[in-house]
Amino acid sequence: MRPNLLILATLLGLTTACGRETSPDRTEQVGPSAPRTEAPTAPDVLRIDPSMLPDLRMTTAAVEERSASTEVDMLGEIGVNRDTYAEVAPPIDAQVVRLLVGVNSVVRQSEPLAELRSPELGRARAELLTAEARAKLAAQAVERKRTLAAERIVAARELQEAESQQEEAQAGLRAARSTLRAIGAESSDEATAADPSRFLLRSPIRGTVLERRAAVGQLAQSDTAMFRIADLARVWLTVHAFERDAVQLQPKMPVRITLAALPGREFRGAVSAIGHQVDPSSRTLDVRVDLPNPDGTLRPGMSATAHVPLQGGAQRILAVPAPAVQRVGEDWMVFSPHGEGSFQMHKVGRGRDLGSEIEVVRGVQAGDTVVVDGAFLLKAEAEKAVGGDDHGHEN
Repeated sequence: MRPNLLILATLLGLTTACGRETSPDRTEQVGPSAPRTEAPTAPDVLRIDPSMLPDLRMTTAAVEERSASTEVDMLGEIGVNRDTYAEVAPPIDAQVVRLLVGVNSVVRQSEPLAELRSPELGRARAELLTAEARAKLAAQAVERKRTLAAERIVAARELQEAESQQEEAQAGLRAARSTLRAIGAESSDEATAADPSRFLLRSPIRGTVLERRAAVGQLAQSDTAMFRIADLARVWLTVHAFERDAVQLQPKMPVRITLAALPGREFRGAVSAIGHQVDPSSRTLDVRVDLPNPDGTLRPGMSATAHVPLQGGAQRILAVPAPAVQRVGEDWMVFSPHGEGSFQMHKVGRGRDLGSEIEVVRGVQAGDTVVVDGAFLLKAEAEKAVGGDDHGHEN
């Protein structure tokens, strides 16, 4: 039996040793086991199905560093000269009886714009008539008492009482006139002669009627403008200047103006005001250009470009072809090839519009490669990824 036991022990030992050997197809793990996963894609990398790449027909270009022109283009909009502009509202709530001017009418200062009717004005005028009558009677009473007091027919105390009543009547008259003056209807005209509740709304300035917000029979409210009037002999062009350009601007600096609506024509103006508050989203501030407009060609609302000479001389800037810069959500982006089917997304700061190129103020460096043709389609894929929170997955 001993030989058999020895053989059995030998066999058991060999079996145990074989169980401790590691299979070449298994990985030994230390600690809790974890599933194997692929390395995650960075959130700023967009992955495209390689089969889609031929359809994108992509072209690329390098980010270029070069000298910028000493003249910078600033986009903006023509508006009214606020120094010669008025929004005309009635002094009190009133019903519109007649409209005397229309849109585009040229009006003189104090010219009637509309005839209005207000019961409140009728009461105020009636109170003025009453106050005038009382003041007249009080003045006559004082004259009579003064004559009688001189002849010692009445006591001096009666004269003093009459003079006191005259002062009260004069105070009441001043108050009634003040009420009408506040309403702006202290003067009388043909309309008020027929109906004391009527008055004329007049233009405070000379200019052109840009807008009329009123209709006959409508109730015009004192807090709502019925007419917008502006003198268009001079207009203001408000443009948006990048902060680094704005610091080089000076008041009265000459500016050349062009408009898409008037090709081939140029206008001349001058910088009249430079803003002090920078818009944190666009990094621009407003610059106002004063622009003569003697023939009325320039109209509020027109878009225009101001060509402004800078004082600092030539600058070094980074530029990419305009199609390379795309808006994704709230950010401007460019895309760089990042291996087959992958594209690095760079948030960039968009600078000046240089015609066929765009200035880039941050996010890339000179020599970086960016997608030009095909960038718009990458933008669409990026927006899908942003919407699904799926930047790191194939589309």
